[in-house]
Amino acid sequence: MILLRQLLGDVLRRLRVRQGRTLREVSTLARVSLGYLSEVERGQKEASSELLASICGALGVPLSQVLREVSDQFALAELQAAPVLAEVPEHERLLPETVPGPMSDSVFPEVKDMVAA
Repeated sequence: MILLRQLLGDVLRRLRVRQGRTLREVSTLARVSLGYLSEVERGQKEASSELLASICGALGVPLSQVLREVSDQFALAELQAAPVLAEVPEHERLLPETVPGPMSDSVFPEVKDMVAA
């Protein structure tokens, strides 16, 4: 099973190491204990949104960038764990007629406009 907290910790650690910064430096700037930050990076603790914002501020990266990287890593992990289509029983496959069609104009029109652009 893929754990979100592990992927989040991996991304945070990678960003910190890439910047050549120590746990102590980032923990001081983020105003979080060294031990807690270490546990977050190792995927042993769930970080609150406030704590994530503080860590991202200390690293000088937008929270949205961190979440995007986590999302990309999560998607890759899901794909690697997904069974090959040939191994999925016929009755469990998503057939083209079961996949939703184009977005309706009434549902999130601003998203539809962004997709069309």
